[in-house]
Amino acid sequence: MSAIVGEDGKPRCSWGADPPDYREYHDTEWGKPVHGQHALFERLCLESFQSGLSWLTILRKRPAFRAAFADFDPRRVAEFDERDRQRLLSDRGIVRNRAKIDAAIGNARAVLELDLPLDELLWSFAPDPATRTRPATTAEVPASTPESAAMATRLRGRGFRFLGPVTCYALMQATGMIDDHVAGCWLAR
Repeated sequence: MSAIVGEDGKPRCSWGADPPDYREYHDTEWGKPVHGQHALFERLCLESFQSGLSWLTILRKRPAFRAAFADFDPRRVAEFDERDRQRLLSDRGIVRNRAKIDAAIGNARAVLELDLPLDELLWSFAPDPATRTRPATTAEVPASTPESAAMATRLRGRGFRFLGPVTCYALMQATGMIDDHVAGCWLAR
């Protein structure tokens, strides 16, 4: 599908036209460059929690995730212990998946063990925008790319979990490393 014109007259990527939660996310966040350890750690965690679920579920639970995971401060999350794990597993406001919760805690520890800023590591995989062709339709948007596969491999090598090539590609889209707004979308640059 190509861009869809919303009630407000703005053409958007088909997935971002409705419901309002998606429209807000599409218009204000998705594809916009994100930098900084806390912001990138949040997106990394949310993308891994989304794996196998609807992004809408994650968006609607985002405030609860922020509260449960100390506003995604990697230093604080890295200190979570068994009591925190049990608290998270009983928190109905978030996705209560033990493997994903353990990955978020482990990934916070991996962030702290990096020998370079998380920002620098993740953005090193952003492809040159001049080498990319804007997708005409959502069908032309890939699920993963060589860059997202390389990111996943590097992250796994540094102790990160629950971040495969597809999740890393979604992370790249969400943080503006890749601009996949379809041709005709009002946000296509």
